[in-house]
Amino acid sequence: MNAMQEQLIALGGVFQAAVLVDRIARTGQASEANLGCMLGSLLVRDPKDTLEVFGGDDINLRDGYRALASALERDPGSLQREPLRYALAMLGLERQLAKRGDMLEIIGNRLPQIQSQAEHFGLVHENVIASSGSLYQDTLSTLRQRIQVHGDMRHLQQPSNASKIRALLLAGIRAARLWRQLGGHRWQLVISRRKLLKELYPMLRG
Repeated sequence: MNAMQEQLIALGGVFQAAVLVDRIARTGQASEANLGCMLGSLLVRDPKDTLEVFGGDDINLRDGYRALASALERDPGSLQREPLRYALAMLGLERQLAKRGDMLEIIGNRLPQIQSQAEHFGLVHENVIASSGSLYQDTLSTLRQRIQVHGDMRHLQQPSNASKIRALLLAGIRAARLWRQLGGHRWQLVISRRKLLKELYPMLRG
């Protein structure tokens, strides 16, 4: 796997989180497999490669790849506007988080507690989702830049959905951090979009 493919997996994680946030906000639904993949990515320490962060397989990142491809193609017909907005906001929040050693320390200290919960209850248990959501609420949601999630108020007002959305935003920002560590930067999305698409299309087909 080349460096650009590794970056695309991480970026696919950002967009996957964004797609799931949008889906829960609009419909109140997200598959357990997709949710588990993103929550699990928060708990992986020292992965041997980027794929391992997402469970060793990118099958649960396909929706993210599609949303990323539609953003890079710039086709108004297929563009997923809300997921793109969330993904770009997560990339922006990751830059702010990188400057906040205190916040990184809080996140680093609390993830092992979430890991213990996940081992005890299972990854997509409501306790694990609630703990991940409150970690986002106590840290990233206090930054000046906020992510405004739009959708159906009936779904957004349910506490379980609010927790899922926050947990997914945390996972998306984790993926953005990974993308940055792999050498990704926002200019690439403008300057290298044809190269990125060339690598992304075979990944979309699996």
